[in-house]
Amino acid sequence: QVQLVESGGGLVQAGGSLRLSCAASGRTFSSYTMGWFRQAPGKEREFVAAISWSGGSTYATDSVKGRFTISRDNAKNTVYLQMNSLKPEDTAVYYCAAEPYYTGPYYYADRYGYWGQGTQVTVSS
Repeated sequence: QVQLVESGGGLVQAGGSLRLSCAASGRTFSSYTMGWFRQAPGKEREFVAAISWSGGSTYATDSVKGRFTISRDNAKNTVYLQMNSLKPEDTAVYYCAAEPYYTGPYYYADRYGYWGQGTQVTVSS
């Protein structure tokens, strides 16, 4: 079993940047496809970005393309979400998710078996 712990959230002004981290326990991190999802008050959980277990492929939802970048460091058992040019509509709780050897669809939250507790991102205008 894998435990995921997110960090790096906070309060920033519009146009600012944040880097979220998700640290995973266990010795099989390199085989896990990793994803980021977010949920704002009154809205459904939304796919943000994902990275394949090999690290060779990344995916992102249209609303964050060009602003957010997902990456991973298998030596540190950590996945990152670099968020630039933040907008108030990015405000949400951001969740890290994992699934071993998952090949997609990467936007389908129910297919990820492991989840972190979430970290709050608030963007002020």
